[in-house]
Amino acid sequence: MQRKKSQKGVRYIIMKRKIYSQLLDWKNNRNGEVALLIEGARRIGKSYIVEEFAKREYDSYLLIDFNKAPQMVREWFDLYLEDLDTLFLYLTNHYKVKLYPRKSLIIFDEVQLCPRARAAIKFLVADGRYDYIETGSLMSIKKNTQGIVIPSEERTLKMYPMDFEEFLWATGNDMLMDFIRKMYEEKRPMGQAFHRQAMDAFRLYMIVGGMPQAVKKYVETKDFEEVDAVKRDILEIYRNDIFNYAGEQADKVAGIFDQIPSQLSKHEKKFRLSSLKPDAKYRDWDDAFFWLKDARVGNICYNSTEPNVGLKMNESRTTLKCYLNDTGLLISQAFDERGIVTSDIYRKLLFGKLEVNEGMLVENVVAQMLVAAGHSLYFFSRSSEKKEERMEIDFLLLKSKVTSRHNIIPIEVKSGKNYTLSSLNKCLATYTENITTPMVLHAADYKQEAGITYLPLYMTPLL
Repeated sequence: MQRKKSQKGVRYIIMKRKIYSQLLDWKNNRNGEVALLIEGARRIGKSYIVEEFAKREYDSYLLIDFNKAPQMVREWFDLYLEDLDTLFLYLTNHYKVKLYPRKSLIIFDEVQLCPRARAAIKFLVADGRYDYIETGSLMSIKKNTQGIVIPSEERTLKMYPMDFEEFLWATGNDMLMDFIRKMYEEKRPMGQAFHRQAMDAFRLYMIVGGMPQAVKKYVETKDFEEVDAVKRDILEIYRNDIFNYAGEQADKVAGIFDQIPSQLSKHEKKFRLSSLKPDAKYRDWDDAFFWLKDARVGNICYNSTEPNVGLKMNESRTTLKCYLNDTGLLISQAFDERGIVTSDIYRKLLFGKLEVNEGMLVENVVAQMLVAAGHSLYFFSRSSEKKEERMEIDFLLLKSKVTSRHNIIPIEVKSGKNYTLSSLNKCLATYTENITTPMVLHAADYKQEAGITYLPLYMTPLL
């Protein structure tokens, strides 16, 4: 995090995001050969980081926000694609920006609201005068792609809420993650003092969340109720988007969205459609889950019926878990009886003193961190009348280099101090040839014991 003075002397905050380095690589290495599409959920900071990038790395930039752009601007992309000189003349005069060949960036913000502008990327990139970045959400739904050909000159970068390291940067802690990374690589415990410091920071990240507006509000005020108000505004935006864009699926999507906290609070966190409709079939609700996933609002974790290479081939779409994209938002959604989560509740969550199933929060934040690190989400569940054959593993990861056997990392997530590993032990005994280093993510320090690696929760992004 950096604080700078504006011209009027008011201090404002610049949030450091990892995606910036990817933007820089694109600019330096692709030299305008392709446009970049930054895709992600609403309110995760897409527009902010792209504009910061434009200010720092280009002589000038032109920003078209299709939330605000008048109809005539939209029409120009239909009328003047065969006369780009006129298109640029109109755009630069309307937005009062001077553009310089190969030294200027044009930004299409919320481009899903103007599909014709997205289709125009093919011709604009071929013209070669300027660089182009698009930002958007809900990019795959039919309404936002109807009547256009998706340009092959477009490269996609997925963006997520702030991860744990970005949160540390924003809260002024620039060194802790480097130390965590060093201990992880050397397979050593952090030690009591540093472990406590890291867990305190992790719990704060879990309850504030990674939405930049909420993080900024926390940094400025340290007031949890003000932070909660920001998060509630974001949740309201998500609900409005469902009814504005989900079409015939809107009621189903909203039903799933509203049920996420109660489903995760159960001992078995698999989503039960019977809570929404007694005779519901997954085949009738599959599109609703996909909509939440495509909007990046939900992180869907499917059951892989065999813990082996080809997790997707063994995917069961009728057994799944649905996490919220940000655990800070989950807290605001879960504890909403009085319309606001009070500072007292936040403080109890921060110190682990609230009588609540904290497992749902911890498992949600692990899912959030795994997705941000580039992993697809799978778990393993096997039912049986025989107790010794029943098991459920929270997450399955494929190791980075696939070999002839021992390719799957089973992960159990534990929020409390006292826990058993019966499912993990049964999985190890049953699938010996498939499994490599089993892991337990827990609130204690790093250790290795009986062939199992125990990682503190804050090391999850390093997997």
